[in-house]
Amino acid sequence: MAETIKIMFSEEEVAARIKEMGRQISEDYAGKQVHLICVLKGGVFFMCELAKRISVPVSLDFMSVSSYGDGTSSSGVVKIAKDLDESLEGKHVIVVEDIIDSGRTLSYLLEILAKRHPASMKLCTLLDKPDRRVRKVDVDYTGFEIPDEFVVGYGLDYAQKYRNLPYIGIVEGVE
Repeated sequence: MAETIKIMFSEEEVAARIKEMGRQISEDYAGKQVHLICVLKGGVFFMCELAKRISVPVSLDFMSVSSYGDGTSSSGVVKIAKDLDESLEGKHVIVVEDIIDSGRTLSYLLEILAKRHPASMKLCTLLDKPDRRVRKVDVDYTGFEIPDEFVVGYGLDYAQKYRNLPYIGIVEGVE
């Protein structure tokens, strides 16, 4: 059976929530500069839209950290494929993720980044799946809390497909 996509959050709902998150971050960091760290690949769509909606100065960097293969569940193996280009020392860092589920990847990443002496560090995610959590992760900014469904769109993929969808959808018909 071929997979199908059922809309969970429309393009308009996602855009409105990101705008609100940008407003909140701007208020929280008034008078400061924020340094956004995008966790590639999925996080790039979200981070670009979020950065446009933050009114304080923003700098960006990218990191590729993964615990997924081509399947629908975490492999439990975390690897860094691309590290940051800039030092974090003294910066107000916000790690930007597309989705947090098991917490394995993020807990590992946050431990590594904390050792680089940022002035502060917070975590921002478009989607949070707390029912899947196996490692504790404190999320500071959450777009949407979702049930344990496999979702795509807005940077999220299934076997490298569907990242370009302008909405968040549930993948149906996969084993």
